[in-house]
Amino acid sequence: MNDSKKTSAEFRVLSSFESGKPYFLWDFPGVDCVQELEYQWHKKGKLKAVVRVAIQKDGKAVSSPGLPFGGIWIFGSIHTDELTQFVDRFVLDLKNRGLSSLFLTQPPKPYEPFTDLIQSVLLKKGFVQTSVFSHQFFLGKKKIKEEAQNLKEKLKSQKNDLRLTSYRGQIMNFKFLQEIRNWNNERGYAFNLDEKRVIEQVSVFPERYFQISIFKNDHPIAHAMAVKLVPEGMYYFLSAISPSAKVPNCGDLILLNLFQLAAEQKSEFIDLGSSEIESGINHGLMFFKSRFSNDISNKVTWNLRF
Repeated sequence: MNDSKKTSAEFRVLSSFESGKPYFLWDFPGVDCVQELEYQWHKKGKLKAVVRVAIQKDGKAVSSPGLPFGGIWIFGSIHTDELTQFVDRFVLDLKNRGLSSLFLTQPPKPYEPFTDLIQSVLLKKGFVQTSVFSHQFFLGKKKIKEEAQNLKEKLKSQKNDLRLTSYRGQIMNFKFLQEIRNWNNERGYAFNLDEKRVIEQVSVFPERYFQISIFKNDHPIAHAMAVKLVPEGMYYFLSAISPSAKVPNCGDLILLNLFQLAAEQKSEFIDLGSSEIESGINHGLMFFKSRFSNDISNKVTWNLRF
């Protein structure tokens, strides 16, 4: 008797996909891939688990290249043995395709509540951690609204005294991306952003992307981009402050607008992102974000060699 009969479950392999997944970027084409596959686990007619992978020219399978994360997603709930069977099935399929390895970047827990279970199963199935990035979060829809009001009161006098104005809303044009690039370069920060790909994503999903800008005398001095990667969350994706701006607490003003935006969008959490790069931790940035966070969760990339 096969696994499907024992669990009344069905394993499916798809090479064409339906749009509308909660993680909207999943529907955006992968980077440098020759084929994309979606593996699904169904039980009693309901989708229980899914993972999408891009097969690359070098024989690697990656979930998902060019995106913040990919990994396994659970719908509703799932038992450990079912999840284990699902992992076994899609790993076997990838092996049979002659691939050399699989990389899964599992999202932090606020995105996927079953992340701990998923990562436990991956570890037991022989997957190895290749990178771990800590993301700082602010959790709670009501708390976000309260924090937005607290920050507004705290920064009100400074904003008025310096005659600062701000914009937060959907992206109108992409000039601010070039200014973010220039300001980061002036500060000597690495800026590895595929602007063309971002512009394509914004063009396809304009309702998911937001711009935050701070102005002094109508001149931009700071920008940020935020993204609703999932309907209930706001991701603080990109930011920069002009090196010539002599405005104290300018970063605080960006975060004020971020919290206000999240409150307006009825977000249940804000992902402030990671303060780490491959070469190490940006301790100043981590300390700054810690003032606006109430939780930490890891984004882990797992690798299995076949």
